Amino acid sequence: MRKKRYLPMLAVSLALAGLMGGCGDTGLMRAGREEEKTESKTADLDWYINFSWFTTTWGKSEVSKAVTDLTGVNIHFLSPKGDESEKLNAMIAADTLPDLVTLEWSAAQNSEMIKNGQVYALNELADQYDPGFYDVLDQDVLDWYKQSDGNLYAYYNSFYTPQDYEENEEIPSNQVFLVRKDIYEALGEPDMTTPEGFSEAVKRAAELFPEVNGEPLIPIGADEFTDRGNVSFGLYLQSFLAVPYEKDGIYYDRNTDPDYLAWLKTFRELAGEGYLKDEIFVDKRLQLKEKFEKGQYFCLLYQSTDIIDQQRKLGETNQDCVYIAVEGPRNLAGDDPQLPVGGIYGWTATYIPKNCSDPKKALELLKYLISEEGQKMTFLGVEGSMYDMKDGVPVVRPEVKELLSSDRQAYDERYGADNTYWMMQNNVMQMKWKNETDPVIRQLQEWTYPYTIYTSQYSTNFNGDAVLAALEEKQQKIWGDTLPKLLLADSDQEFDRILQDYLELRAENGYDTYAENMTEAYRQNKEKLGFSED
Repeated sequence: MRKKRYLPMLAVSLALAGLMGGCGDTGLMRAGREEEKTESKTADLDWYINFSWFTTTWGKSEVSKAVTDLTGVNIHFLSPKGDESEKLNAMIAADTLPDLVTLEWSAAQNSEMIKNGQVYALNELADQYDPGFYDVLDQDVLDWYKQSDGNLYAYYNSFYTPQDYEENEEIPSNQVFLVRKDIYEALGEPDMTTPEGFSEAVKRAAELFPEVNGEPLIPIGADEFTDRGNVSFGLYLQSFLAVPYEKDGIYYDRNTDPDYLAWLKTFRELAGEGYLKDEIFVDKRLQLKEKFEKGQYFCLLYQSTDIIDQQRKLGETNQDCVYIAVEGPRNLAGDDPQLPVGGIYGWTATYIPKNCSDPKKALELLKYLISEEGQKMTFLGVEGSMYDMKDGVPVVRPEVKELLSSDRQAYDERYGADNTYWMMQNNVMQMKWKNETDPVIRQLQEWTYPYTIYTSQYSTNFNGDAVLAALEEKQQKIWGDTLPKLLLADSDQEFDRILQDYLELRAENGYDTYAENMTEAYRQNKEKLGFSED
């Protein structure tokens, strides 16, 4: 049995890891208006998803049709054409938020919408329209999400409570170090846990495999760079290095941890020799997806859930060309990685803005999607056409499973299950219906089991305090501007100069106040979660 690990009270803030607008040339893409409902009892709601890569449609798939029939809500998805923050900020400033909005829980706009009074308190809507809404909510989760004024303004997806982690052995971390299987094996499965071994493996891979499938090899990949940095070279690398979140009850600065800086200098050296390609600093999610499908990356720290479809396509072509999780960078002491599982905040937060044309129907939709019935629908699909119950176990029909494995886009458009509509996804509830996953997917998940930890006590959310939220955002943006400069520095001396500039700039912008509030936030979180200081 896996030993449950809650990161000891030595560990920094885990910046863990929908929404709409008008039409015309407004910076929004209407992602899904496949069918128009004419029945007077059907409410048409615009749902803005604050991710430019989101292109999912509504109204054509079996699941979306079934949800509309059951709830009387037809959804028009919207997403930003370009910069997410720019579009969302514009809607907030103009007070043109649509019927529903979904964004990352840690985004600064969460606090702004609440502060401006632009979103409903879900509990007040429930009191007015449907007290049964409370019946589908987990009380522990509800208590955690409430703001200081006692109101619940958003509901979150993909969260895990401490009890969820304690009671379930097979909760994977999403953070993995990936290598392309055939190249890694051709190199003799090298030890990449040390800076020296990592560098040697990368150089040999680039030398022996300058091209893969007619495309240039990308020796080291990464998630996209944003104004807050890059999770591959930031949070994920720090997790693999077991960088603590606090020491002696005090917030610890992970960005200046000696082991972490030593690894950043290793990446800087590799960049200077041409192994960090220019494209990794500019590629967005669409380009990452395309390069994964071609198997262009040799290695990278990434999130396993984002390559499931690409893994399946690679596996269909050649099982040896898939990506596998292996031992990656470690700190100089060789400590095990400490890989977070999804925390109490999960991934995204969903609001009902006060501009909503039918808040009663919007609440009804959320209630259904949060409920066990709704979770089963969005995970398995329509019973009798997409799956059947046999001896109490759901069995997905072969043609549905085949399309899911072979063409995810076509599957989403035709069937729309397997969390195509992920906005209220409850991973723990859905575990009871999981079927055996593809081996190439399962390997990524199972590899993380020995190294997982629960770190929600280090997840901060200053949404209830606009001043602190702005301070946190400023600190993160200063780091986001600094990280690529460190990686592209001409020398270690230049690296050190850039780092010193970073330390001075963040100090000038309230770092000490930020650190003090982080320490207090950790203390409050531990108390709220019932964690002792031992």
